[in-house]
Amino acid sequence: MHNAWIMAKHVLVLNGPNLNMLGKREPGIYGAETLSDVEALCRAAGEEFGLTVDCRQSNFEGELVTWIQEALGTADGILINPGAYSHTSVAIHDALRAVGLPVAEVHISNIHQREAFRHHSYVSSVAFGVICGFGTLGYKLALHALAQKLK
Repeated sequence: MHNAWIMAKHVLVLNGPNLNMLGKREPGIYGAETLSDVEALCRAAGEEFGLTVDCRQSNFEGELVTWIQEALGTADGILINPGAYSHTSVAIHDALRAVGLPVAEVHISNIHQREAFRHHSYVSSVAFGVICGFGTLGYKLALHALAQKLK
């Protein structure tokens, strides 16, 4: 009976630089779906898995870091597609480590089939799981994994 009173777990979905260009940028790699499509997919998947999702995108590293810090005490987990910051941002790594929330890392493309500089991610070492190469379906898969992790 008391289950109705249990609040849905809250997941912060963060998208990094250039992901606002989805659907326009290199559709051969990233597909035709837009960021709005991805956010709608995340909200629908969240509902399916008993999660509330807050979707945000920024081209600015510091803004992403601030949102990660603000997640402490407001979110139960983070799904992040750090975009190019995966390969460069110690600051995002440090922020994710500092808040200590479960993190799922998502990449639309298979970063291991791409340029060598994309093969390393600073985020992966603080994420409990990494999904890459499954297109935007990766977001749904990651939300499913987060829902299981947060049970």
